[in-house]
Amino acid sequence: MSDRWVIALDIDGTVLTEDGSLTDATALEVRRVAGLGHEVMLATGRSVSLTLPIVDRLGIAPEFVVCANGAIVMGRDPEAPLGYTQVHVETFDPREVLTTIRGYLEGASYAVEDRDGIFRYTGAFPEGALSGHNQKVDFEQLLTVDATRVVVISPDHATEDFLSVVDRMGLHKVSYNVGWTAWLDIAPDGVNKATGLQYATDRLGVPASRVLAIGDGRNDIDMLEWAVAGGGVGVAMGQAPDEVRAAASEHTGTDLDDGVASALARHFQD
Repeated sequence: MSDRWVIALDIDGTVLTEDGSLTDATALEVRRVAGLGHEVMLATGRSVSLTLPIVDRLGIAPEFVVCANGAIVMGRDPEAPLGYTQVHVETFDPREVLTTIRGYLEGASYAVEDRDGIFRYTGAFPEGALSGHNQKVDFEQLLTVDATRVVVISPDHATEDFLSVVDRMGLHKVSYNVGWTAWLDIAPDGVNKATGLQYATDRLGVPASRVLAIGDGRNDIDMLEWAVAGGGVGVAMGQAPDEVRAAASEHTGTDLDDGVASALARHFQD
């Protein structure tokens, strides 16, 4: 298909509503567009183990799936147990960033994800927030992990206060994004959803001018800006914060209004 597009979809608050529901309208529209021959893939902050079940729920089989905010790219492999295998992984030493943050955020909880999708964590995380593969450890043990991602939550901080603290940290050696509530994702330097998508589109032979990306969170800003800068389309969900909407070239409805289905129907006709 010479005019194939790559459609990159965030999961939480985009494909799924914030309570984890997948509406019939969104599921049908995603499958319809994939059936036209376009590459409909997921680009998410989720770990691999929490992402691949959503691929199954959607009923699609993309060549690539971007996980952990771009630090892990999975490639389709029929011989692999879950149908996908790692094709690209970025890691970093989390010691400096963890010790820096700990000095600013008293009472925060921390998790480090390794290349195998195992989270080691201290403190308390909401049920289901981390993958099923996790281990509670002492803070010092987190410092020795070769990390694809560091996660920090600080429930005692209001979102704006948390953003202010993050700005003061000077985390210039890593890429970071603040998600829902007081949640901070930290990736290897220069790694984000856009870099994961660049890896995938290069191998698919699809230019950025034929990329449509949809997201709702601050960790989608790089992806939306990358798509727009390349001549493609960046779509912000209706409930997205102002800075996410500013990064997009278009806006659509909220997750509860089937915003993904509306955007896909508008751009891709049978």
